[in-house]
Amino acid sequence: MSAKKKKVKMLTKELLKQVRQIEIRTRGVVNEVFSGEYHSVFKGRGMEFSEVREYQIGDDIRSIDWNVTARIGHPYIKIFEEERELTVMLLIDLSGSLVFGSVEKTKQRIAAELSAILAFSALKNNDKVGLILFTDHIEKFIPPKKGRSHVLRIIRDILSFEPRGNRTDIRTALEYFNGAIKKKSIAFLISDFIDNGFERVLNIVGKRHDLIGIVLNDPREKHFPSSGIIKFRDAETGRIRYLDTSDKYVQSSFARNLNSGKERLKGIFLKARLDAIEIDTAQSYVKPLVNFFKIRGRRF
Repeated sequence: MSAKKKKVKMLTKELLKQVRQIEIRTRGVVNEVFSGEYHSVFKGRGMEFSEVREYQIGDDIRSIDWNVTARIGHPYIKIFEEERELTVMLLIDLSGSLVFGSVEKTKQRIAAELSAILAFSALKNNDKVGLILFTDHIEKFIPPKKGRSHVLRIIRDILSFEPRGNRTDIRTALEYFNGAIKKKSIAFLISDFIDNGFERVLNIVGKRHDLIGIVLNDPREKHFPSSGIIKFRDAETGRIRYLDTSDKYVQSSFARNLNSGKERLKGIFLKARLDAIEIDTAQSYVKPLVNFFKIRGRRF
C-alpha cells in the first residue's frame, strides 16, 4: 500500500472515531435531556384522522362520526392524531473563522456536536434532517431524510468537509435554503455571524420557516491576552495585521467593536422576531440549549 493510501486510511479511521465519539456523547444528552423537550416545543403540522371507535361516556359529542354511527346503529367517534413528521434543516457556516478555537474545540467541532444533538432529537421523533454547508457560496446540500446512517453522514461531512471558500455569505445560504425547501420546516442557522447584509432575507425566511440562529462565540474573541505585539491573520480574508495587545486603546477598541457587533446581531433577530441561542465554545452548550427549550416551551 502506498504512503498516500495509508495516510488516507488513517485519516478515515480517525474521522470515523470522531464521528462515533460525537454520536455516543450527544445521544446520551438527547436521551437524558432533549428528546421530550424537542417533541413538546416543535409541534407537528396539525391533526390527521387515525381511526374510529365506540363512543364512551365523557367523549366529546362533536367527535361523533355520524355516517359510521348510522351504519352500525350505535355511536362511534373519530380519533385524530398529531401529524408529527417535520423537516429539520441544519445550515452550517464553514467559513475560515469557524476553524478558529482558542480552547479544546474549534467552532467547527462545536457546530458538529450541536448538529448531532439536533439531528438525533429529530431522529428520535421520526423527523427528517437535511444539511446545507456554506461559506460565501453553497458548498454542499444534503436533502432531508430519516435514519441513523443519514445522521452519521451529516456529522461526518460537517467534521471533514474542506470548503472552497473562506468568507461568509449568510444571505446566499438563506436564499438557497428558501428555494430548495418549499415545505415549512425548522431551520437552525449555525454561524459566528461575522457578516453583513443578510437582514432582509432573514426576515423573509423567518416568515416562511421556523428559523433559529445559533451564535458561536470563542472566549479569545471577547478578551485577548496582554502579550505585546502579536501577528494576527484574518482566517476569511488572509489579511495580516500586527497589534500591540498591551495597548489599552487597542484593547478598549476591540471590546467596543465586539459589543457593538453583538448588540447589532441581537437587534436583527429581535426585529425579525426570531430566536437566537448564544454558545460559548469554552463552556458547555447543554445549558443554553436547555434554557432555549424551556423558554420556548412556555411561550407556545
